[in-house]
Amino acid sequence: MNILVALDSFKGSLSSREANTAVKKGLLNASGFFRVDTVPVADGGEGTIDALVDASGGRKVHKTVCGPLRRPVKAAYGVIRQDTTAVIEVAEACGLPLVTEEERDALSATSYGVGELMVDALEKGCREMIIGLGGSAVTDGGTGMLRALGYQFLDSDGRNIGDGGGPLSRIAHIDSTCVHPRLKEVVIHTMCDVSNPLHGPNGAAHIYAPQKGASPGEVALLDKGLEHYAQLVQTQTGIDLQSTAGSGAAGGLGAAFSGFLQSSLQSGVQFILDELKVGERIVEADLIITGEGKLDAQSSMGKVPSGIADRAKQHGRPVIALAGDITAAEKGGHEAGIDACFSIMRGPSSLQDALNPDTARDNIMETSEQIGRLLSVKTGL
Repeated sequence: MNILVALDSFKGSLSSREANTAVKKGLLNASGFFRVDTVPVADGGEGTIDALVDASGGRKVHKTVCGPLRRPVKAAYGVIRQDTTAVIEVAEACGLPLVTEEERDALSATSYGVGELMVDALEKGCREMIIGLGGSAVTDGGTGMLRALGYQFLDSDGRNIGDGGGPLSRIAHIDSTCVHPRLKEVVIHTMCDVSNPLHGPNGAAHIYAPQKGASPGEVALLDKGLEHYAQLVQTQTGIDLQSTAGSGAAGGLGAAFSGFLQSSLQSGVQFILDELKVGERIVEADLIITGEGKLDAQSSMGKVPSGIADRAKQHGRPVIALAGDITAAEKGGHEAGIDACFSIMRGPSSLQDALNPDTARDNIMETSEQIGRLLSVKTGL
């Protein structure tokens, strides 16, 4: 029996590769007759660098950049395809985990470090970039990133407006004369799995800024700034940032990539599954096992399990999903094409214990072995 294993990372616990390896060991403990193929996957957010680097034999580049509060942070990006393509997660440079809850400051947090990673990749010869949006601490419309790339956002006195989303309402002119010369040579693929506009009731400020430390008054200020930013860009360049679905992703970085860098925003999981040619591996399998740390109503919308299940169903292959926590997944998961969902938890446990990598690895392995034993009974292997 040929089994394809493609689990997303279990956030805060195991990488995709580690989770896949645990499943494979469990299955082979049940029967040596299983032929198990594993592929590391991600949905465009956390784990994207690891998945693409692992699958392609690439490497990681480490660089100290400006963090969201301008403190230096150690970030990494991936380099694949004979060092021609960079894989960048914006959260590496401006992610919410880089600041404590008490430090969160949506008005001043900057995406400048993302641009620094891009400049480093450009100067190392990369001519293609794969960008994963999500998990950012910023609401600056991507202006920090663009400043690192050479754009200038000037007030009415010709001075740079400064960091964050707070000063966006003061932008009077955007100067592009000093943009990095190699930027026009690069092709950028941006992975985004939300459709929020840049501003308005469903925009970056109202939907995401509160979790980044913004008070109701600050949310209103940020939204006003993002609206002014969009109007100025349209007046000066003719680019309509607001109408692009996903422009509000990652605090407005979606708008910066689509509007300034001519990058289309696309489904992260679908892009990665295409990149890794997962469909071809599904055809060779009799069964697919997928999963992630938590299966819930969101799992049927742009996540790895639903993306895998959709491809599997195109070829009539059954799908099993594993998760640490299953919440309302029986219905959502099944509607997404998952045939059966199994929790890896084997008894009451604190969240801290459940996230312990050794515990999670053992739980995945044991659950997979029991699934393998059940398959052996069914198939006689």
